[in-house]
Amino acid sequence: QLELVESGGGLVQPGGALRLSCEGSGVTFGNYGIGWLRQVPGKEREEVACISGSGRQTQVAVGVKGRFTISRDNAKKTVYLQMNNLSAEDTAVYYCAVAQSISSFGGKFTCNGFDSWGQGTQVTVSS
Repeated sequence: QLELVESGGGLVQPGGALRLSCEGSGVTFGNYGIGWLRQVPGKEREEVACISGSGRQTQVAVGVKGRFTISRDNAKKTVYLQMNNLSAEDTAVYYCAVAQSISSFGGKFTCNGFDSWGQGTQVTVSS
């Protein structure tokens, strides 16, 4: 029902910035919460950020808060991840995925599980 394709990865120097894009092909793109997750070989996949279908609610992981920003443009069927002040620890394969459900209790927005993963885009931060 919804296919996602990531782009924008590549090699960047420490302290640099990169913007990732996640483009959906489904006509109901705006109905879905979308998350960005990353994975380093040998480690568990880590949620980086998530955004509600409307874009009005967002969640950013503590480890990247203040550096990463998630946003979306439903007219373009695209979710973005702006990554600033990158360091080597940000090196990973970055995936976007559809949130299976979202929660909003007490003003806290949370995405709960993901499916319909994209193929991923490699981000390498190195001198």
